[in-house]
Amino acid sequence: MPMLPSGSDATIRLATNADVPAIEAVVHAAYTGYTERIGVPPGPMLDDYSRCVNEQAVWVLTMDRHIIGLVVLSPKEDHLYLDNIAIHPASQGQGLGCTLMRFVEAEARRLGVPELRLFTHRTMHENIALYGRTGWIETGRHEQDGYERVFFRKSVPVTP
Repeated sequence: MPMLPSGSDATIRLATNADVPAIEAVVHAAYTGYTERIGVPPGPMLDDYSRCVNEQAVWVLTMDRHIIGLVVLSPKEDHLYLDNIAIHPASQGQGLGCTLMRFVEAEARRLGVPELRLFTHRTMHENIALYGRTGWIETGRHEQDGYERVFFRKSVPVTP
């Protein structure tokens, strides 16, 4: 388990069906500001989180028993795909996104896959810069599903 903020009761756990409304609220709060910039709602705002939870693909970050962040993961044969990472805006700036990223890397090691992959929208400049600063390598840019996306990968050393 990754290091969580000291002095908190923050936890990362697999989401349940009862969490879906809170997951949707975090996603809505985290991505609404990008709608005007992109011109349409960002892809994560359109996802079916009930389905994702039923597929055991969603992990939530809770603090004081409130869901404040999440990751949606999809294991593949040779990588772990990070479909979504979000922190509620009221909880941003505390290093919680980095906490979730450490969790994702630990999950990749647990699964024995050597690489993470993700994409973001080309207008999400903050995300693109953050990924570049934290060891992600841009692998391409192209349109997919009506969105102009920037694709990234990151190697994860697998420990024996």
